Amino acid sequence: MANLLEVGVMFASIAAVGWVANRLGQSVIPFYIVIGMVASEFVVGRLDLPNEIGGLEIQFESLYIAESEFVELGAELGIVFLLFFLGLEFNLDRLLARRKQIGSAGTIDFLINFPAGFAVGWLFFGSALPAFLVAGIVYISSSAIITKSLIDLGWIANDEAEPILGTLVYEDLLIAVYLAVAAALVLGGGDPTRAAQSIGIALAFLFVLVVAVQFGTPAFERLFATGTHEFVVLRAVGLVVLVAGAALALGVSEAVAAFFVGMGVSATGHVQQVENLLEPLRDVFAAVFFFWIGLVTDPMAVAGATGLIAVAVLATTPTKALSGYLGGRAFDLGPRRSARTALAMTTRGEFSLIIATLAVSGGVAGTIPQSVADQISAFAVGYVLVMAVVGTTLMQYSAPFETVVERRLDGTAGEE
Repeated sequence: MANLLEVGVMFASIAAVGWVANRLGQSVIPFYIVIGMVASEFVVGRLDLPNEIGGLEIQFESLYIAESEFVELGAELGIVFLLFFLGLEFNLDRLLARRKQIGSAGTIDFLINFPAGFAVGWLFFGSALPAFLVAGIVYISSSAIITKSLIDLGWIANDEAEPILGTLVYEDLLIAVYLAVAAALVLGGGDPTRAAQSIGIALAFLFVLVVAVQFGTPAFERLFATGTHEFVVLRAVGLVVLVAGAALALGVSEAVAAFFVGMGVSATGHVQQVENLLEPLRDVFAAVFFFWIGLVTDPMAVAGATGLIAVAVLATTPTKALSGYLGGRAFDLGPRRSARTALAMTTRGEFSLIIATLAVSGGVAGTIPQSVADQISAFAVGYVLVMAVVGTTLMQYSAPFETVVERRLDGTAGEE
């Protein structure tokens, strides 16, 4: 399929299922993921379709949508814009004022979920390095999917947004260190010097971003002081994509970098204008991100890892809900809003897929047996797919859970 036609089919498919989801009153995220999976080489690409209709030869075997550079880059832009918008809602002063609560919630989240993931990985693979990778896949929630759900459900300005966003920031900072260590173990044969260098670069880059956010407000003000919408959009996109790209090149999470840029812009008087102008761009590329998750999902490979996926889903959904609830309580929220925090944190996503890619690289490098690397990759993709659907569904239908938790823990219902 020609590239432009492929992109056209992708956007048309996303638009169609988005309309269906809207008509059904459902979250669009699972629909975007499923249509991506259906349109992939793993489903449409495997169909034995005729190559001729009415005497007209058609290359049906290429009708699937490939994981092209455009789609992959569009997915990355989706993550960047979602986290940029998250930063717009969360300025640095607010983050620093809540550092104690964020530290408590994030540490609880790590201490409960990372060991749980390690235990699941050890149970299936019986080896430390695969278990370490599974622990990372299980530990990290999806900033992109959760942010999208917060926006769609109108929770972004609610009290529960603070522990959710604070924990996501803690996770994203920690995962930058984790990825540096994991890459050194998987690709560098466990070279501690290489890991220390990567961690040092990541921390130095993050320090520069924090300084820029703290003292760069006048510069941000001047950057967006223009009379045309066109220049505001171009300057905002140029700034956030440039910084995110630089972060990625240095081995730092592009999501964290975009979040800090958003915090920098949030302190200016142009934040509302930037939000209004970039919102359509964010939604388009966010949809591409969810479509991409489906596109890289091979149902057959996932089926081979069903047992591991099932055990991980059953074991780690409650642990994430527990840590999320305790995180909400660390922010002094009541049972109802803590329950929302618990449900929101269950989704896993983009970073888990990055770790899966790392496992595949380990198979090629020989540090992980190829069969184990393939299993971890299949597990990660299937796990992300299931948890994306489970997490967004739990958030959408959170009311019964909130009521049960409130009645059991408070003996009342109807808070807020």
